[in-house]
Amino acid sequence: MKRGDINGLHDQQRNLPHDDQRIKEDTMEIFIRILPYAVNILSGIILACATYTINKARAERTAERQREETEAEALRNGVQALLRESIVNNYNRYHDRGYCPIYAKESCKRAWESYSALGGNDVAHDLYNKILAMPTEPEV
Repeated sequence: MKRGDINGLHDQQRNLPHDDQRIKEDTMEIFIRILPYAVNILSGIILACATYTINKARAERTAERQREETEAEALRNGVQALLRESIVNNYNRYHDRGYCPIYAKESCKRAWESYSALGGNDVAHDLYNKILAMPTEPEV
């Protein structure tokens, strides 16, 4: 190596801090110019994720509500059918006996009130009225 080359190397090394400073300044300038765009992009991504999460939660709640309503309707219909069956069975039992004791009429009344509250009002209504019209004691 020539002596001039060594001096040139020393000159380059002396300029390194200046070059590092310039690189830092350039990087900072690029960062400052990009920052508003990056904030907008990140805000958009966050908003999209939040919107997706909210919509997904709403859809899940709606599906759960529909499932619960379907189950409640099935239970209501099932209880109504059991109450109707109870009224029909009581009518058949006491019609065959020819009378209906007071306690049985009271039981039929509670079954009828619940059945009616659940929306039932068909043949069981007529049978209930016939039960109420029956005598409470057997005829001698």
